Amino acid sequence: MKTGSIFLSLVLLLFLSSTPLYAQKKLWDHPLIKRLTSSTADTSRKPTLLVIPTLSYSQETGLEYGLSGMYNFYVNRTDTTIYTSSLIALASMTTEKQVNLKLESDIWTRNNDYHYITTLRYKKYPFSYYGLGDQTNESDKTTLTQNLIQINLEAEKKVLKNYYAGLNAIFENFDFSDYGDESLFDPNLIYGAGGGKYLALGISQSYDTRNSNTETTQGLYGRLKYAYAPDFWREDNFHGGILSADLRAFFDLKKNFVLGVQGYFESVMANKVPFYMTRQLGNDSMMRGYYQGRYRANNYIASQAELRYRIHPRIGMAAFFGIGSVYDSQIDLSSLKISGGGGVRYFFDLQHGSSIRLDYAIGEKRPGEKRQGGFYLALGQAF
Repeated sequence: MKTGSIFLSLVLLLFLSSTPLYAQKKLWDHPLIKRLTSSTADTSRKPTLLVIPTLSYSQETGLEYGLSGMYNFYVNRTDTTIYTSSLIALASMTTEKQVNLKLESDIWTRNNDYHYITTLRYKKYPFSYYGLGDQTNESDKTTLTQNLIQINLEAEKKVLKNYYAGLNAIFENFDFSDYGDESLFDPNLIYGAGGGKYLALGISQSYDTRNSNTETTQGLYGRLKYAYAPDFWREDNFHGGILSADLRAFFDLKKNFVLGVQGYFESVMANKVPFYMTRQLGNDSMMRGYYQGRYRANNYIASQAELRYRIHPRIGMAAFFGIGSVYDSQIDLSSLKISGGGGVRYFFDLQHGSSIRLDYAIGEKRPGEKRQGGFYLALGQAF
């Protein structure tokens, strides 16, 4: 999320600190406030809901306003081994008539026998394009408006203890506009500049021994996924394979200290890859500190480690370090990017282990440019 959301949260804290003591006592006695500040977890296993306002401003969007929320629940409340299921929704608009809508679901059935993942998204929103490769420059930045429709459906079944096999389908439709005659984004030179669409069908394999899917303190997780998109629409529409691998391990070092490590790989395999299908380094979960899409190519590899410390049932701290790169055919180890930073977590739902995460991260400093970095406000841990 943008720093405007952070500003809104700080305004709320300032309001509470300036409220007369007698008024604060009445406020803190409210059942909802008690629920959000108590150091004791609710053992009723009831669903919980958190809604956060979004308010920010940028030159490209003007004023952005909206809501994001998370709904946590157990499909079967009597099953104490079941993972938390969740629904996450985001809806925002801007004064420049831009829209960002997203609905995600992560559902676990009884005994964690089945796992369903769904993403529905519509996005008409500006983004910055810097070119292709791992050596792009700030001076090459071009602002485009992306129109995106995304439908992602995944289902996995437990076939052995801790082992899952599944199927997946994804449809995406891209369209780009608002680049002028002086833009470095030349639609005559960039393959896929006019947008395109694809439908990919695939399989997945997973191994999962985590003690929690929301606030993991020990266990292993690994997932390998492959999907193939046939040449349904020709022209600049994508057809080819998409491969991804996600490996995670968590170690309970001592009381309240947890070390998490993750390795991630993505690859797009095709004779010609449209620019909109290239893999992008940087986001609020992996390689924090880099603008998503500052560096993009056919392959993306990254790893990170995060040390987490729970100083209070409701408050946690984290320090993290990451390294990664994008490349087409062969990785250049001399151009690996590093990122690092730290942050705080507020656990609004102790029963489900759900948190609000505020991180600050920095990346590399290229010659003649400011050091890359930024704040991130998100729901849930990075991994």
